[in-house]
Amino acid sequence: MIEVKVPELAESITEGTIVRWLVDVGNKVNQGDDIAEIETDKVNIQISAEHSGVLKKIEKGVDDTVEVGEVIALLDENEGSGTEQQAADSSGPQSAEKQAPAERPAPAKEQEPVREAGAADLRPASPAARKLAREKGIDLNSVQTSDPLGRVRLDDVTRQSASGNEVRQPAGQPLPLAVDPAKPVERVKMSRRRQTIADRLVSVQHEAAMLTTFNEVDLTAIMKIRKRRKETFVKEHDVKLGFMSFFTKAVVGALKSFPLLNAEIDGTDILVKKYYDIGIAVATDQGLVVPVVREADRLTFAEIEQSIKDLAAKARTNRLQLGDLQGGTFTITNGGTFGSLMSTPIINAPQVGILGMHGIKKRPVAVETPEGDKIEIRPMMYIALSYDHRIVDGSEAVQFLVKVKTLLEDPETLLLEG
Repeated sequence: MIEVKVPELAESITEGTIVRWLVDVGNKVNQGDDIAEIETDKVNIQISAEHSGVLKKIEKGVDDTVEVGEVIALLDENEGSGTEQQAADSSGPQSAEKQAPAERPAPAKEQEPVREAGAADLRPASPAARKLAREKGIDLNSVQTSDPLGRVRLDDVTRQSASGNEVRQPAGQPLPLAVDPAKPVERVKMSRRRQTIADRLVSVQHEAAMLTTFNEVDLTAIMKIRKRRKETFVKEHDVKLGFMSFFTKAVVGALKSFPLLNAEIDGTDILVKKYYDIGIAVATDQGLVVPVVREADRLTFAEIEQSIKDLAAKARTNRLQLGDLQGGTFTITNGGTFGSLMSTPIINAPQVGILGMHGIKKRPVAVETPEGDKIEIRPMMYIALSYDHRIVDGSEAVQFLVKVKTLLEDPETLLLEG
């Protein structure tokens, strides 16, 4: 028997969750075939067979957490390798239909919900705390924590375990159901990625001195350019001229003027980055991901639009690679696509700045003309900059946002300063 193990996933990823098996027990697989899909904190990864053979046993079912190097299945490379198997293969699908399908562990989602020893339920906790609680058989709901948001940390679990006051949940005990049948409750397990997103957002709130400043942008000039050039742009580049390329170029121009927004904190040092890899937040069914447009300062408008289109498509079909998500220097998020008028975006650590776009609304504004001020209806957008006050002063943040506004309202300058 050959053990199928979880391979090295990435430098910073040590475990994942099995989301589906791509083959059944009893199926023949060839070397290189994908046999399982694992969800990690960042992306979904396909596990491939390193040998050919027949899948004899699945050790880990759907929703099970597995670590790098852990055995998840057994493969028999000798079974079906002789003349008998060749004959069976040549007989086609009819022969396969006559074989009794081997029993396969039912996915966890189809089983009656049970609480395992040390189950974490939905209470927020660090990955290290969850792992220790699982090993000790401790119910995280019984752990006392001093965290103001109720998040359980490793020290909390260690302290409670040492005190002997932990509550141990018997394996196989059913989850409590809603008492009042007139008020039904559905318990949905958080995906690994959703748990990671939650942990990181709370972590940023604790570790960064985050503030947000606002401004508004008159998008009249950009709207005119897009209206005038949209058909020609599509014909020439096979991609639409959207707003994101203008905002990406404006952000790059502003980052060049205020480089501390393109930095990160490393202990007592500030790492000021001299390149511009801009993260573009994309909403997916599994949660928000931030793929990165590389060297945005060197790309044309069409190249930026194409990059964003490709990354968004990969994100929504779970085809992003770890390299697509790592190393961004600044992030742009667009809540306006969902109707948001104003928000305070949360920094994408270890970055120190994020720009929030919002919905475009026609509003009456005062406009200066040679004949004097007058009121006109203009397409306006509120923009927000959240920044880490530890290294970015309020005056810099305000000026950065003013620079973005200026470049967007006079978009021809983006060709020079973006």
